[in-house]
Amino acid sequence: MKKQMIPILIATALAAGQLAAVAQGTPQSTAATKTSVASTSRKSTTPPAASGSLLKPASLNLQAPAVFRAKFTTTKGDFVVEVTRTWAPRGADRFYNLVKYAFYDGAPIFRVIPGFVVQFGISPRPEVSQAWERATISDDPVTQSNTRGMVTFATAGANTRTTQIFINLGDNSNLNKMGFSAFGKVVEGMEVIDKFYSGYGEGQPDGNGPNQGRMQKEGRAYIEKGFPQLDTIKTAVILPMAVTKPPAASH
Repeated sequence: MKKQMIPILIATALAAGQLAAVAQGTPQSTAATKTSVASTSRKSTTPPAASGSLLKPASLNLQAPAVFRAKFTTTKGDFVVEVTRTWAPRGADRFYNLVKYAFYDGAPIFRVIPGFVVQFGISPRPEVSQAWERATISDDPVTQSNTRGMVTFATAGANTRTTQIFINLGDNSNLNKMGFSAFGKVVEGMEVIDKFYSGYGEGQPDGNGPNQGRMQKEGRAYIEKGFPQLDTIKTAVILPMAVTKPPAASH
């Protein structure tokens, strides 16, 4: 079977207010996008005793642990991503902060292309989307291949990563040379990810899926009205890492 070549569509808001399109056959991502998806399931988006705020991206600047796991609870079940910081340090740090401060809570899984990618990362709150519109991070070198289960930030070109990520559903190693730097991998729940609703296909205008610009502008109401079958991330949390006790001294 011939491999399906579909771009990773992610809308990027330009200064002129237009959306940048990426060439066919390559992944697209929002650099600094205006995200608008309705209010999240959590009332408080800031963890206790934390000083950062989703409305102030610069305040979310924690360095990620060398290795950590994030658990995503969705409308289809749970999956767990394990991140190794040395693979892509900037991407790992950004992902760690986004999860820790509940950015992904309530976010729709708006792009599901079987055999290619699952994509999400547009906030359900328009004010949060606006805050992150230009909160880009610099690229990381590509050290890992975009094979099935690997997790990578979408981009709209060089140094444009913000909040949208995709999970590879197949062997997308052709994306490596395009600068898509994987920072983690799904270690539990790929069978859940394979069940996400894909009936809408590509986003508009190339398919019947949601228009990213409208998602960012109109929020959750747009998704609920036009795309009610999309799956959603209920919550995403950083999991506590198990502490390995040293072996007992022998006598």
